[in-house]
Formats: sequence, C-alpha cells, structure tokens
Amino acid sequence: MAYSPSQTLGRVQRRLALILSGPPALAFIPAITLAAFWFGGELALLSVAVAVPLVYLLSGGITVGAQAPRAEVKGIFQRSAFEELADQVYLRTREQGLQSAAFFIAIEELDQLVDRHGQSTADTVVRRTAERLVEALRGDDTVGQISESRFAICLSPVRQLDLELCIQTAARLQAAIKEPISVGGISIYISASIGFCQHARTPGGSGAEWLLAANAAMREAIRRGPSAIRAFSDEMRRDARSSAILREDLAAALDSGQIQPWFQPQISTDTGQITGFEALARWQHPVRGMIAPDEFLPAIEEAGLLERLAEVMMYHGFAALKAWDSAGVEVPQVGVNFAGTELSNPNLLEKIEWELDRFDLTPDRLAVEVLETVVTGAPDDMVTRNINALGALGCRIDLDDFGTGNASIAAIRRFSVSRIKIDKSFVMKADRDPEQQRMISAILTMAERLEVETLAEGVESVGEHVLLAQLGCQHVQGFGIARPMPFEQTLDWIVRHNEKLQAVPRIMDGKPT
Repeated sequence: MAYSPSQTLGRVQRRLALILSGPPALAFIPAITLAAFWFGGELALLSVAVAVPLVYLLSGGITVGAQAPRAEVKGIFQRSAFEELADQVYLRTREQGLQSAAFFIAIEELDQLVDRHGQSTADTVVRRTAERLVEALRGDDTVGQISESRFAICLSPVRQLDLELCIQTAARLQAAIKEPISVGGISIYISASIGFCQHARTPGGSGAEWLLAANAAMREAIRRGPSAIRAFSDEMRRDARSSAILREDLAAALDSGQIQPWFQPQISTDTGQITGFEALARWQHPVRGMIAPDEFLPAIEEAGLLERLAEVMMYHGFAALKAWDSAGVEVPQVGVNFAGTELSNPNLLEKIEWELDRFDLTPDRLAVEVLETVVTGAPDDMVTRNINALGALGCRIDLDDFGTGNASIAAIRRFSVSRIKIDKSFVMKADRDPEQQRMISAILTMAERLEVETLAEGVESVGEHVLLAQLGCQHVQGFGIARPMPFEQTLDWIVRHNEKLQAVPRIMDGKPT
C-alpha cells in the first residue's frame, strides 16, 4: 500500500511518539543527559536539553491522545481522532508483540426509531448507547463514534486475546446495548450487529486497513442479522479486496462510458402502446465483463458517487429520447432513478432544467423515480422541496417500489406523485394467488380515488399481464414484456412491438377490421 508524503510523515511521527513516550525513553533520558555532560561538558548538556524537546515536538508526542477531539459523550472520540488513535494502537500492538482487536458496532433500525418516536428520542438513545459502551470497556480502550448509528472500538493491547475472547467481548457489548432505555417514560429497546477484526488478521500494514476489515465484518453481520456477530475472515478479505478494486474503478467507469443505462419498456395495458422506458444502470467492465447491479450499486453508494450516476443516467436517457424522436418512433418519457443523496442537492432543479434545455426537451419527458422509502423518511426539507419543485416544473414523479416503505396517502398527495409503481413482490404469481389479487385491487382502488396512475413492476407471465389489465392497472413493466436492453437494441424492439400491435385485429362498430 503506497503512502503520500503527508501520510509517511504522520507514520514517522507516530513511531517517534511511541518511542519517546514509552518507558524505555523515560529511563534513558536521564542517562543521555548525564553522558552528554560527562563527555562534553555544559555545552553538550545544553544541546541535549534543547534537542530532546524539539525531537519530542516533531514526533507529535505532546498531542498524542491528550488533546484528540471527543464527541458529546465523555470517553467517545470523534471519527477523525479515533482513526488517528487506532493507527497508534495498531503500531504499538505490532511493535510490542501484543494482541488487540477492532470492533465496529451498528445500531439496528434507527430510522424506524426516528419515525416512531422522533429525532430527539433517537439522539437520546444513541447517547445512552455510547455511555454504555464506555462503561462496558476498560478505561484504556478507545471508543469512537463513526456516524449517527455506528461506533468503533480499539481494545488496548494485551498479551492474550484469542477469537473466543473477542466473541465474548462482542456479546458483552450487545448485552449492554440491549438493556431497555427509558426516554420520557417509554422503554426503548434496541439491538446491534457487531463485526471485529483481530490485529493479527489485518489484511495490510496500517490502522486504516485494520478498521476497514472490522467494518467489512460489521457489514457481513448486518446482512446476517439481526444481532449478529462476525469476525473478519479470509473470504471477507477477498470480498474487501474486490470491493476496493471496484471502488477504484468506479469514477473512471462513469466518466469513460463503461456504466450506461439499459432500457426496459413500459406499455399500456389498454392499448399496448409504449408509454416509456426506464433507464437502469449496467456496467460493462473491460476485464470482468458485465457486473451485476447488486454488486456495483452498493459500491457506488459507498464511494459517494450516486449523484454522478444519476447525472450519467439522465444524460444518456435524454440522448436516447432525442434519438427515438429522430427515428420517428414515439416514446413519451424516460424514467431515471434518484436516491435521497441526489434529491438533497439544492442545485438539483437548476441542473435538470439545464439538461432539458440542452437537449431541447420538455419536462414531461422525464419521469423522476423516487423510492417509497425516501418519500416516507423525508421531512419538510430539501428533498421535499426538490420533489415538489420538479413536479411543478412539469416532470412526472413516479413512486417506486410501492408497498415496501409504508408511504402514507398524505405523503402521496404532499409530493404530487404522478404514478405509483406497484412492487414486484405483489405482482409475482398474482394470477394464481387470491391474496395477491386482493392486495393489488386495494392499491388500484386507492390510486383511482387519488387520481394517480399505476404501473406494475416485475410482470413475467401472460397470466399476470392479463390479470393486471382486468383489475385496472394502467401500465406494466417486466421480463414478460421485455428485458432491459442497450439503446442499440431498442429501435428494433420498438419496430417489432409496433408491428405486433398492427397485426392485432381491432373491433370498431361491432365489426372486425
């Protein structure tokens, strides 16, 4: 792993700090000064007296651990300070031949806690959790708050710390967290997933890689949760290396055109006409080939590139609309997915207006697809203002994955939703499952009363398609209609689809034509 000059200087400072602040230095400093006086007299003694403090200052020894900024709770360090201290613990553990472990802790379902009891209650719960972590550990262990719901711990180096002791420590931390927390006369219960990495199993030579390994173990615990405990393993090591390579490639892939939209058609259940295409991100890697979205989309989120992805999808989506227009085929709109990150950008409206002007398109050609979970959790803030501003501009607002995020009817009206997209979990086998049919009917009845259009996702069979048309769902999308395809294949598909529609006999005035 290569280090920048500033990183190298920092590592040298930390090594000097460990040497100069340890017991050997305290023992030898008097001996060094005495030897200087013995062999060089007063001048040598003065030189040593000046040099030692200078070297100590250059090492950063005075500030090591003493003035690191702390979070609100006593004993909890802020993220940057914790990472610096973790690197020191890592170096000290290695150089002294001791053992240690780094733990990452994720409070589970904090968003739901905010929804039920409010942000103030959630803040109190997080603060009490932090206090309990400090109380459950030794005084010389280091605890940091990484984010609102994430904590990290570096155990002070010891002679003996095997896998079993690490698991017992994690279980003790979980037990402390699970104790009920009283807030305003209400008992709040929470749980946590924990991942850890033993010092000896670090996939690299720095405290940063140690923390990354513990974080990877925590993510695996979250996937296996709730309340799971996972140790960093060789398999995670390979996954972490693969994810790191992906993250390094992402920015270049977005800029070079490796990541582009594939388009999946949406059609009317009434006429069969194409009513739009959804732009879905696909990555054609030059070495690995086609990378699945569920593999690279989380990496894009971790790398903070969701907004850049939306820009790429919108650009190519608008270019596709212009190309379809030039080819003389009718595609009313293209749908682009926007996550909470993009929707919180105060310049989003101006950016989209600029792109529409650039391609000479009217706002109604863009369907802004917003996850139901984003709408459910959005307070009256920038996300809300952006969605409403885009609706007022004339863009269509599609509420994606409807039925999975508990969006209220009031939220649908508040965001001026144009269409709800019924999640595929409700559509699957609906032609054979009466319970599924009742759920779809209820959603369609609600949408009709609210004067909101409906689209069913994940339609895979003729039976599902026919049932949805009979129940009154206005649009359908899924493998049963067509799989996502690169733009180059869309024109041929549109031609074939329209030819099929022309071949279907129409009934007018009671006579076939």
